[in-house]
Amino acid sequence: MASLKIGDRTPNFTLPSATGEKVSLEDFIGKKSIVIYFYPKDDTPGCTAESCAFRDSYETFTDAGAEVIGISGDSPESHQKFAQKYNLPFLLLSDTNNQVRKLFGVPATLFVLPGRVTYVIDKEGIVRHIFNSMLDFSAHVDEAIKTIKSL
Repeated sequence: MASLKIGDRTPNFTLPSATGEKVSLEDFIGKKSIVIYFYPKDDTPGCTAESCAFRDSYETFTDAGAEVIGISGDSPESHQKFAQKYNLPFLLLSDTNNQVRKLFGVPATLFVLPGRVTYVIDKEGIVRHIFNSMLDFSAHVDEAIKTIKSL
């Protein structure tokens, strides 16, 4: 499984959102920078902390012309409950067969747990920053903000 690297063009993908609507990455290319964060599972302590940190900084991202997208293997229904419970204002996409996770080369932790990796992608669709940490939830947001502000 090849991993995306800084400077690579992001592969296009289409996944269902929490409402079941199909969302393609190409819908954003040329319009906005994108922060994609892959996380293991809805409504678990670490993933909730990370998602709420993105929520709390969402205005900073949108003010900088960026969109935040969370991706996990959970179903659209699970995403809908998770987003409602924590008032998450950004897209959550459902990658139930891990096809996009594999496309990006997101590693598993201990070969079992889906990894926690954040990608910052510029308007042209080029990967500008990658941050991989299973346990430093808020650093995903801090690293993404720092990169978005530098674009």
